[in-house]
Amino acid sequence: MRYLERSKPKTAILLIQLGTPDAPDTPSLKRYLRQFLSDKRVVDLNRALWWPILQIILFFRPKKSAEKYREVWNPETGSPLMHFTKIQAQKLDERFPNNPVCFAMTYGNPSVDSVTKQLIGQGFEQILALPMYPQYSATTTAAATDALFRTLLNPLLRRVPAIRVVPPHPTHPAYINALKTRLEEELSKIDWKPDHIVISFHGIPKRYCKLGDLYARDVKQTTSALVKAMQWPRHYWNQTFQSIFGREVWLKPYTNEYLEELAREGKKNVVVLAPGFTADCLETIDEIGREFREEFEHAGGEKLHLVPCLNDHPAWIDAMEQIIREEGAGWI
Repeated sequence: MRYLERSKPKTAILLIQLGTPDAPDTPSLKRYLRQFLSDKRVVDLNRALWWPILQIILFFRPKKSAEKYREVWNPETGSPLMHFTKIQAQKLDERFPNNPVCFAMTYGNPSVDSVTKQLIGQGFEQILALPMYPQYSATTTAAATDALFRTLLNPLLRRVPAIRVVPPHPTHPAYINALKTRLEEELSKIDWKPDHIVISFHGIPKRYCKLGDLYARDVKQTTSALVKAMQWPRHYWNQTFQSIFGREVWLKPYTNEYLEELAREGKKNVVVLAPGFTADCLETIDEIGREFREEFEHAGGEKLHLVPCLNDHPAWIDAMEQIIREEGAGWI
């Protein structure tokens, strides 16, 4: 059988980030948290048990969260996550003149559903999706692909594009090099020597890993690759987890508790980095940069330097381009 000749299919590149509220106000946070905490990938508890708990959370938490978002919100560019995600997409778009680069949010706007439908409407037959999480977790990576394929399940879509999803890359040399470059630049800016380095990742319930989530493994691989690249002795660093929610046991040690322990041990000056976040957000700027710093100082610590996330650093843009070209071979 001879195939008819056809032009090369049009391919778009789609970055999928977690999400952000539309505004730093209570109604926006309530909408965002309802969508986020209703996802079974995020909270897998029995719906009959979780639903009344969620209603209580949605009554009290949005106002408090809105206050925190106002502290990091820019009136012109919005949330830090939105700001840096836009720039990442814009800079990558310049490097792929034949393949438009756009972004979408698993929760909030622009939604994966709306952006995917827009690409289909524009005639794109192939979508190369890049979930913005170097380490796999069902709570993030799978939630992103759920959102993408949920759109494609719509029976009213008569033209479903081919999809290729870029896999997690916890030890990709370009990613590790971007982390190393960012870290070395930050260390050169401070005029004091850190007593200790804390490598903080977002946490997930320990139970999820026992059920098969690969997150703890991927985090360990990233940490091992990074400390090897930095040539740090084992006593000089530790890897921790932050953003704990609820009463379950999450992956340990917890970042805030470990920072307090360091202060009590006399390690007064620390540097904290968050390699799992590819763009600064509330969890880095406010949680580490404000809450954890205050707790560290209260316990006797003196200096805590937060290393900015990869954001729009040239080394990270280079890394994303390389990863996209490798995984999109034949498509772009």
